[in-house]
Amino acid sequence: MISTRYAIPVITLLVIALIPTTIHSYIGASEYDGKSIHAIPDTFNDFRSTPSKRYAQWGQEIFDAEDWFERDYFDNTQTQVRLFIAQSYNHKRLYHHPELGASYGQNLAHKTILTMPGASKIPVHILTNDDRSKLIAYVLLYDNEFIKDPIMHQLIDSTRLLVSARKQMTLFYASQPMQTDNTEFEKSATAALLLSAIQSFQSQ
Repeated sequence: MISTRYAIPVITLLVIALIPTTIHSYIGASEYDGKSIHAIPDTFNDFRSTPSKRYAQWGQEIFDAEDWFERDYFDNTQTQVRLFIAQSYNHKRLYHHPELGASYGQNLAHKTILTMPGASKIPVHILTNDDRSKLIAYVLLYDNEFIKDPIMHQLIDSTRLLVSARKQMTLFYASQPMQTDNTEFEKSATAALLLSAIQSFQSQ
């Protein structure tokens, strides 16, 4: 039997513990920022696109994303860049090795983080394979802030979610076959397309 002198502290702790349960399990509270990735144009100044051939449920199954698209863009030199963009409340499904879903079967052993050319506040996660024949670049956006360290973001956001509604994370993911092994990311079609897509999304 619990002493009555501990009753108030125990009740207080139980009430605090019920707050996140009530918010997320019963109320299902979530915030929508009013932006849609489908407002991102399928053409830019130097790019034209066609939809990729993913089946309709692919983004939901792989990334737990109800709002997503994947398109193949071609610039004026016919360089192809595949652009995948998804929004999800399940942040881990977007930031935890997105290449395993979006570029399945690729041996992307080389990883680094660079700054987006022309946008110093945007960290870009870069992946390439051994022979540098494939370039992958992705950007994570959450609550109008770009995420450099997803694990730290998750720790901080987990604390916020104790009392707040969920917010979506957006993944901007681009892949490009490389013609030479010395093409710099800053000069690549991938960098140009990623920046255009991000700016278009944020301008909504």
